[in-house]
Amino acid sequence: MTPPRFARPGDFTTDTRVLLLAAMAVVVGTGGVAGAWVLLRLIALFTNLAYYGAASFAFVGPAHNALGWWAALVPAAGGLLIGLMARYGSEKIRGHGIPEAIEAILIGGSRMDVRVAILKPISSALSIGTGGPFGAEGPIIMTGGALGSLFAQRFAMTAAERKVLLVAGAAAGMAAVFGTPIAAVLLAVELLLFEWKPRSFIPVVVACVTAALERGVVLAPVPLFPHLGAVANDGLHALGWVALGIACGLGSGLLTAMVYGTEDSFGHLPIHWMWWPAIGGLVVGVGGVVEPSALGVGYGNIAQLLTGSMVGRAALLLLVVKSVIWAVSLGSGTSGGVLAPLLMMGGALGALAAPWLPGAEPGFWAMIGMAAMMGGTMRAPLTAALFAVELTGDFAAILPLFAACATAYAVTVLLLRRSILTEKVARRGHHIVREYLVDPYALVSVRDVMANPVETLDSSVPAAEAAAFFTGPGPRHKAYPVVDRDGRLAGMISRADALAWLRDPPSGLLGDVVAQVPASIAYPDEPLAAVMDRMVQDDTGRIPVIAREDGRVVGLLARKDLLRVRARMVDEEHRREGPSRAVRPVVSAEAAAGAGE
Repeated sequence: MTPPRFARPGDFTTDTRVLLLAAMAVVVGTGGVAGAWVLLRLIALFTNLAYYGAASFAFVGPAHNALGWWAALVPAAGGLLIGLMARYGSEKIRGHGIPEAIEAILIGGSRMDVRVAILKPISSALSIGTGGPFGAEGPIIMTGGALGSLFAQRFAMTAAERKVLLVAGAAAGMAAVFGTPIAAVLLAVELLLFEWKPRSFIPVVVACVTAALERGVVLAPVPLFPHLGAVANDGLHALGWVALGIACGLGSGLLTAMVYGTEDSFGHLPIHWMWWPAIGGLVVGVGGVVEPSALGVGYGNIAQLLTGSMVGRAALLLLVVKSVIWAVSLGSGTSGGVLAPLLMMGGALGALAAPWLPGAEPGFWAMIGMAAMMGGTMRAPLTAALFAVELTGDFAAILPLFAACATAYAVTVLLLRRSILTEKVARRGHHIVREYLVDPYALVSVRDVMANPVETLDSSVPAAEAAAFFTGPGPRHKAYPVVDRDGRLAGMISRADALAWLRDPPSGLLGDVVAQVPASIAYPDEPLAAVMDRMVQDDTGRIPVIAREDGRVVGLLARKDLLRVRARMVDEEHRREGPSRAVRPVVSAEAAAGAGE
């Protein structure tokens, strides 16, 4: 009889190994800052080389170049180089980075290739530096995640622990680029961790705090886009927050459809995908000639929108051109991020809507639009709201931001089956659910679902008689506990054992024979989740339940009993009951009486 590995139930399952992960997260956070520093410097270098012919790391945008119509070819040349890097280097550098990080976490055992850590920042910097309408956050999330994964792979760690360090690196990279450690932690929770545990939360916080502290030494001060705009928190203004949230939610759906509609169109071209980024780059180049400010990262545009200096026709032109070239370029499979473009497009939409919204400066509504567009498109409302607060330092706007982001989130959840982040993963055949639930098996005890009373076999009978029992008339279970005269467990016998004994009958009593094979056991007060893990590890479909005080068999737990818990959960999701209905137990007495069959 194998005693179960049973620990006293508590709120969390985290153990002291979280301290080791937290210590390692300091190293990973530093790696995220280093990756961000390198990426931003590469973007500046490639921008200067491509548009101004200068080998400089000074931060400039492509909008003021003097190339004229020749500037339309620069993004196409960048796209061609990226296509070559993707085909002959690593195809995983294509796209905006977050879907690839999600796929590595959920399907790849949180293992990432060293080629991704090297090629992703180079390809993204090349894309943005040659005019690509992207941000640096997606690439740095992928790069930081790759650094965290590579670091974790140097040690003996579980896939879950590698995931923690991968996500810590990704979040640290985002915190380093934007100076938003709180939003980076929330991004990890809402998009990447797929769990809510101290085991993962604490190391991610450590990595983001480390990145935020070190960022102040090597990068620009925060907040990046200072903004202070007060607005009355009353019913009339709340209607404006909700209205803009709805508009941004609809815009999120349109942008998502544009990106994947473009990707589908490229898929019908009779040429290899290596050439797609060059074609997308040509569209970007033409768009840049029409509206030069739509090229590149566009942080200057965000600043103008927040100050209210970009309104009317200028905001409309930026919104239209940026949306088109961003969707086409991203759909072509080039490398670049989505966050900064979403901020820009949402800000432009908010600035355009400002004249029809309750009294506030256009910059205030631009800020609300930025966050709502990000929250709706990425399906991360908490991240978007806190991201806007940390970017601007405007903590007074937290209520409007939460209201607008939640509204946009509701619109996209109801209208779209997938987000812009998960659609790509789903197209590769991997179904993702982004709803976090408490494990029902952790809330139910063994005593609530076990079969009781239990049919048993006497340990004092000859083993040969047990074989005859299984082949006799009448229904038989697949396995039975074997007990002594006091009802204590001696072992388990299955139908397979009995059939084997028909060919080679054992000698001696049944209790002596079954005692030679250790049997897994459970206690009535154990949570089902722990017992299920034991059943999987021991490869058994039935497990006897014994009393702690005297070892008597008091029940039997089978796979069918576990399914009843799931059935109860489904019933609670779909059954609508009136106020007069009585509270029902987890498993009815009739079900429990027939369990284990």
